[in-house]
Amino acid sequence: MTSAAAAYELAQVNISRLKFPLDSTELKDFVDNLDPVNASAEAADGYVWRLQSEGGDATDIKVFGDDWLIINLTVWRDSNALTAFMYQGQHREMLTRRREWFEKVEEAMTALWWVPAGHRPTVAEAESRLLHLRANGPTPYAFTLRTSFPAQGAQPVSFAVPEDLGCGV
Repeated sequence: MTSAAAAYELAQVNISRLKFPLDSTELKDFVDNLDPVNASAEAADGYVWRLQSEGGDATDIKVFGDDWLIINLTVWRDSNALTAFMYQGQHREMLTRRREWFEKVEEAMTALWWVPAGHRPTVAEAESRLLHLRANGPTPYAFTLRTSFPAQGAQPVSFAVPEDLGCGV
């Protein structure tokens, strides 16, 4: 890793629109797996930080003022570390079941961006990045795993993301 790359970390936001209330029987498997999946993220190579409330997850943190949206906001060493976690183990299993728990939404629900090492993004920052991605498509300000930008914001870099899993909800 170059010293320039080490000066930056990758922020990731993913929001999802619930189909049912969090305390419903329909979401029991999802809720029951939050702690184990979060623990596996924290143990993953390249994991840096995740947004959480006093409850230990972020399900009670509002995003876009909508009670039916939940947020996952994390920071990783780089896109390789993020994708290695996303598409393996328990997280992959949960990702394959997302249609059971979350509405299919056409607009971008996931955005990535580079932050200075040590920076912890806020919900407002994440909302801004998502809105920018929706309005402008992938740019160095907000991008996707499929069309990523290096930390210096130069030319985009495309990564293969499995179609069956995608990076949105």
